[in-house]
Amino acid sequence: MFHPENWRAATDALWSNKLRAFLTTLGVVIGSAAIVLVITVAVSGSRYIIGQIEGVGANLVYGGLVESGVRAVTRSDEITLGDLQAIQQGVPQVAAIAGTHDMPMTVDVGAVARPVTLIGVTEDYARVRNLVIMQGRYFDQDDIRMRAKECVVTPHLALLAYPHQDPIGKPLRLGELKFTIIGVFRERVSTFGQSEIQRDTALVPFPLIQMFTGNQFVSTFYATCDRPQDVPVATREIQEVLRSRHRPGAEYQVQNLTSILDAARKISRALMVVLLVTAGIALLISGIGIMNIMLVTVTERTHEIGIRKAVGARKKEIMNQFLLEALIISLTGAVLGVGIAIALAMLARQLLPPEIVVPVPWIAVVLAFAVSCATGLLFGYLPANKAAKLQPTESLRYE
Repeated sequence: MFHPENWRAATDALWSNKLRAFLTTLGVVIGSAAIVLVITVAVSGSRYIIGQIEGVGANLVYGGLVESGVRAVTRSDEITLGDLQAIQQGVPQVAAIAGTHDMPMTVDVGAVARPVTLIGVTEDYARVRNLVIMQGRYFDQDDIRMRAKECVVTPHLALLAYPHQDPIGKPLRLGELKFTIIGVFRERVSTFGQSEIQRDTALVPFPLIQMFTGNQFVSTFYATCDRPQDVPVATREIQEVLRSRHRPGAEYQVQNLTSILDAARKISRALMVVLLVTAGIALLISGIGIMNIMLVTVTERTHEIGIRKAVGARKKEIMNQFLLEALIISLTGAVLGVGIAIALAMLARQLLPPEIVVPVPWIAVVLAFAVSCATGLLFGYLPANKAAKLQPTESLRYE
């Protein structure tokens, strides 16, 4: 197939019908570009979604006491710091654990009282919840132990209290309580108010909340594992620890994000399959176009085929020439399509936010080339076989 004479004959034939060859190649360009872009979009979207979930905590287990109203809840049912310590010591998969207790408060901004969520947190809360300290610092062991009247606030609350000023070291009055701002934080990945952290939130040492409210219990706890595969086991064992330390009638909800991660991966795979089918249809249409054009070409060049056979060309040589023409069309279309897809991916990187990475997987490029070339050869075989079977005498009489 790759003999120099076949290359010369194939390129001459395509060059003599440039517009026809271009329009045929265009279908392959669209199909191969679609394959690369589909895989790129699917991989990028999957990585972004999974990255967002993992940013909240792929290794996270969380839970609390269920207060459904069906069963009466007593103070002995509440989760305490002792329960958290028992989980830390009794569940080897747990690397760190933190507890919270939140309560509504208000902050006076001018003459307006705005609602604020005040959350008492333990020392490892920032680590477990993947908080980002934007300014200042988080609580240390001394702050927790000494019940320091200090707080770490969200950016919006800091802006409300001290617009156009550095809030670190400034006082903040929440209701009747007065704190000193030591840090500004945000969630690494926003939970959009679906967790205890709201737009206006202040974190304070957990013992301080205990002293103010007189409540010793934890409303929500978070535990993190070293490895994602440890999460299901840790979830079950944490549930068992809580049940063993409280009365049988108490109900505790212990959850993780594994099911959400699995769902995101399944949705990503399904989306990729659907988009690949769409790209495959585009390549199928381009393959049919190649076959139709090649059949027309065989008909137009019947006399030429008869002359070649009359001077000794074998069936295999005639077939190889037409297969090579189909391969040149599909290969050229694949090169152009992959190039356009890579250019569009690079352009998208400049326009999209930096946290959205748009890689072009090498498997997408290889697949585009392989499928495009296979399409050209597959749909070029019928015209090539027809040309090879033409009888020299009939071909020479064809006008």
